[in-house]
Amino acid sequence: MSLEDHAGDVIAKSRRMLKISENAVAEAAGLSVAELGDYEDAGDLKKELNWSGVAGLLELDAAKLERVAKGWVPEPPRLETWREFRQITTNGPAMDVHAYLIWDEVTREAAIFDTGFTPEPVFEIIEKEELNPTCLFITHMHGDHVAGLAPIKNRFAKIKMKAESETVPRHCRNNRTEFHHLGSLRISNRDTPGHAMDGVTYIVGNFPEDAPSVAIVGDAIFAGSMGGAPNAGELAKQKVREQILSLPDDTLICPGHGPLTTVGQEKANNPFY
Repeated sequence: MSLEDHAGDVIAKSRRMLKISENAVAEAAGLSVAELGDYEDAGDLKKELNWSGVAGLLELDAAKLERVAKGWVPEPPRLETWREFRQITTNGPAMDVHAYLIWDEVTREAAIFDTGFTPEPVFEIIEKEELNPTCLFITHMHGDHVAGLAPIKNRFAKIKMKAESETVPRHCRNNRTEFHHLGSLRISNRDTPGHAMDGVTYIVGNFPEDAPSVAIVGDAIFAGSMGGAPNAGELAKQKVREQILSLPDDTLICPGHGPLTTVGQEKANNPFY
């Protein structure tokens, strides 16, 4: 799976978060404004960019930015490590979005994380694995992540929904000290606003055979990038550092778009951090 953002996207997101003009970034990069615009749009660079100049201006790591530009992708995880875990990708008009399904291998209790554009692939796995979905966790209420909300709630009337948004009833909102259990699995939550002010990350731990924990992050961070936060960039980066990159290096990061990655790989390769 290719990265959600190419290096041009990374530059554009940082430029918008820092409110820096295209002229200033183009000059630092050694490009014309037109060349910068083409690179931000398509990620296809026709000539070498001044990585240290543009990265210094945009508060990015130059070596990591160049690495992303030259084709870095995270090493794919061995998904057999987490037998009761599925990433479900659904296709929308202009993008793909992931939902996730995790369950306890003994009790078959399951949790759904976000819904994607359509919940039918989630339903298929639930039926095939004979699961009992008890919880629906929402990372943020952007439309691509909750488009399948109504069909899921209609099909599983007793499912408990958790989200951070003020648009949901108070009893559905996350409590920082609250833990949910799926058999032996334990789910906690951490606040990660920025891309969305109701952003939350869910940590699933206590997998069989000491498999690493899983962090379902929504759009807080992507492999090699992060969700756009033009009005809350510093908050978004701060929360990712504190709440996600502080987890053990082998923690599996499950973003809303793009490939799976790990905390260790993002600390080593994400230009924003």
